[in-house]
Amino acid sequence: MGWLREHWPLRWGRMTPAPERWVNIREPLTFEMNVLKNKLWYRGEPSELEQFFRQTAGSDLERARFWASAPQDRVRKLHSGLPGTVVDRYRDIVTTDYSGISFGETGARHPVLDRWRAISDACRFPTLLGEAVAGALSSGDGAFKLSLRPGEPLPRVSFYEADRVEFTEDDGRLEEVRFYTPYREDRKEYRLEERYGHGYVRYRLLDAEGREVPRTLLAATRELTDVRFDESLLLAVPLVLFGTGKWPGRGKALFDGKTDALDALDEVLSQWVDAVRMGRVKRYIPEDMLPRDPDTGRVLAPNPFDNAFIAVGTTGLEGAAERIEVSQPEVAVAAYQGSYAAFLDLALQGIMSPASLGIDLKKTDNAEAQREKEHITMHVRGRIVDALCDTLPVLARTLLQTEDLLAGRPLGTYTPSVSFGEYASPDFGSAVQTVAVARQAGVISVEQAVEELYGDTWSAEEKAAEAERIRRERTE
Repeated sequence: MGWLREHWPLRWGRMTPAPERWVNIREPLTFEMNVLKNKLWYRGEPSELEQFFRQTAGSDLERARFWASAPQDRVRKLHSGLPGTVVDRYRDIVTTDYSGISFGETGARHPVLDRWRAISDACRFPTLLGEAVAGALSSGDGAFKLSLRPGEPLPRVSFYEADRVEFTEDDGRLEEVRFYTPYREDRKEYRLEERYGHGYVRYRLLDAEGREVPRTLLAATRELTDVRFDESLLLAVPLVLFGTGKWPGRGKALFDGKTDALDALDEVLSQWVDAVRMGRVKRYIPEDMLPRDPDTGRVLAPNPFDNAFIAVGTTGLEGAAERIEVSQPEVAVAAYQGSYAAFLDLALQGIMSPASLGIDLKKTDNAEAQREKEHITMHVRGRIVDALCDTLPVLARTLLQTEDLLAGRPLGTYTPSVSFGEYASPDFGSAVQTVAVARQAGVISVEQAVEELYGDTWSAEEKAAEAERIRRERTE
């Protein structure tokens, strides 16, 4: 015990627990302002970006950003346009791979599918799908709104982005979706609030202060009346592609969290262009030899494009010849290229492979090498498709039930399923080789082999006939 007391650690010190402290952290942007920021990145207008970041910079960190800076001299600020390009690229990938919606009907007649095709043609569904994907990726989320018009046999559908929609949930169940539409009349601002719940649609017209005013004030809202119908029907379908923990129940934009990387990318690009402009050929002209206006004799003002020069005084030395000297500074192109490539990779990390944008693809790369470079694109595209596979069947079922409602029929029970093609799939020759090896190894059936080769390009009857023909030829 004596040795223990002498060597016990507390003999030399004692651990004191850390005191409890309060830490106050101020969020730089509200949800609405964050949505506006993401939409401005997608729009890609430099003037709008500069106005937004200058007006919202509330800390030294935010004021130090390139887009929030206010230099004394004029600086040309360029935007790369990367967010808009990437979002549009994903929109094109998804809409191109969209193969349609089926309802599990068998036989020669497909009455439900025929009804869906009529609705799809009326609302231009592929175009609507592209608008929804681009809107959800750029703003964070959104919702499809179904409208009932008197005298029209089919419902109308439109997509509202995150800045014009709100969700109300109770224990994870969607209770209500609110859509907002701005109006302006007689120099006054109004906002129409449409509350879509289970079995009802209610309208409110709000003024600029948020007070409710009569709907008869505006011609566009004068005929709107509240509607009630079957409580099992909700005429709104939310679309959330990526979840976020910052605002529960709302979505996350594709480039949310990439503000600093995009800001740095634009700063490098702007500095590069400014260096190219400043690296133009400079002419040092003595005062006696300066270009002058032929009518007034005044010295012409230099400009950085077609008449750049620098005036120098005459030497005044005997025998000295006055001459024009020309010089051109060297632009560090390699340094700017390296910085641009580094910040471009940083902005695209976790979002899209540069190969999907046609960046840095070697001419010697074959199709397999290019697909290997697009793994992150396939991963993000897969998450988008998974979200659409959950949302589009609900939208299709709601549209068909809304048509039942307009026709005075009982609400039907529908089981739609959506299908998408494969992105960056191998060519037919490569697919044949892969399937042939799998068949020789005995790890794939004839039906699955035919499915892998022809997919959605053949009907179920054609694929069944092809599988039967292959079996028959093998036994002969």
